[in-house]
Amino acid sequence: MTEPFWAVVASFLACLVTTIGIYTIRKYEEWGKKSVTYFMCFASGVLISVSFIHIVPESFSMNVNAPIFLLAGYIFLHIINRFTSGYVCDKLGSTKGSIGPTAALGISLHSFVDGIVYSVTFSASVLTGTLAALGMVLHEFPEGVVTFLLLLSSGIDEKKSTMYAFLAAAISTPLGTLLSYPLIGNLEEPILGALLAFSAGALIYVGATHLLPQAEKESKKYSILTLAIGILVAILITVSKG
Repeated sequence: MTEPFWAVVASFLACLVTTIGIYTIRKYEEWGKKSVTYFMCFASGVLISVSFIHIVPESFSMNVNAPIFLLAGYIFLHIINRFTSGYVCDKLGSTKGSIGPTAALGISLHSFVDGIVYSVTFSASVLTGTLAALGMVLHEFPEGVVTFLLLLSSGIDEKKSTMYAFLAAAISTPLGTLLSYPLIGNLEEPILGALLAFSAGALIYVGATHLLPQAEKESKKYSILTLAIGILVAILITVSKG
């Protein structure tokens, strides 16, 4: 079983976790809202740790200009998130106007980029891809929750919100992987190193700037502990495989 196989598996696993998030918030709204913060904290710990301990050093060894691409990846995700926040998240909870199409566009773009990240990291090695996927997959659960709530709050009924959330946040991730891997899988080392650094910047943004601030707003009792567990898990896996 080769890197492309595992990249596709990881992307479909992300799709599944997002779908579970959508289903959970629809069927078990109270539990979903209580648990989503812990998923975000754990995923943040994993993503930040894996990026700094494993992916960044590996990308630096492949390409001398990797720091530039690391910054570019961070800024790129920042721009995507500003687009999503500016047109979508600021309206969360508002029942006025129609934000459904905008939500679908912004979140589907983010999820599609996630799929490309799987292609890049698994192209480097199965270990690199697995470490990145560990945090990425878990952050898909709250993404599914948020997407469904955004669509529902715009006045779209539950059935259509479920379908649109699945198309925007879930299936777009494996689509990104399937479309990008044939272009990424056979790249030379310097180019792969640049893409890997770019992906690390994106992962750091997702963990440190996107997920953690949202989790801190909730002030859950065990959020710090969950973050620490995520960091510890990433360190243990990296050390044991290194």
